[in-house]
Amino acid sequence: MSQSNHLSPRQRRLRNREEMTTAIVQTARDIMQEEGVAALNLSEIARRLGMQTPSLYEYFPNKMALYDHLFRLGTRLFQERLSQVAQQPDLAPWDMVEQSLIAYLQFAIEHPDLFKLVFERHVPGFVPSDESMAEMNASLEVGSQYVRSFLEAVQINPAPAVEQTRDFLIALMHGIAALHLANNPDQPVGKGRFGSLVPLVMETLKKAWGKEVE
Repeated sequence: MSQSNHLSPRQRRLRNREEMTTAIVQTARDIMQEEGVAALNLSEIARRLGMQTPSLYEYFPNKMALYDHLFRLGTRLFQERLSQVAQQPDLAPWDMVEQSLIAYLQFAIEHPDLFKLVFERHVPGFVPSDESMAEMNASLEVGSQYVRSFLEAVQINPAPAVEQTRDFLIALMHGIAALHLANNPDQPVGKGRFGSLVPLVMETLKKAWGKEVE
């Protein structure tokens, strides 16, 4: 007897709802990757899933709600990627910066649709919900903690402000990732015109902040 036969009617409904939500989200991502982040269309999602458009409203009341779900998904996947870097044992401070740069670029390459939705403004009229922005702000605060630890470890003199350093590193990471997607989206990290710049960026940062390249 399969495991599904042991489910109660309520559990079966919840499972079916989760499966359909997953299918809607994946179909939405397929459309955004094929046609652009702003091209999301509930009718097209319904057509691809073989259902009526009004049926989608049982899962997402409107297109912006679906975008908000995707925004939160992207925020969580990105934070998971950076957390994997931070959790590496005995990772030196400069290595953490480099690995964070690489992780940002890898996230952009693997999830270009979510990268553009979360970190750029491709969808006219879309404003993330307060709940989604709270998750984003929490992610920024974690980033500030990493930067604070980095600055304490490398003892830059004079020490720059934590938030300013965080935003500076974000600007570097985003610039490389966005330009890589625009020019060499099929190339992996370390390849292409902009995807190969991470070593040069690290060398420049170490020299600018008074540290010789190791």
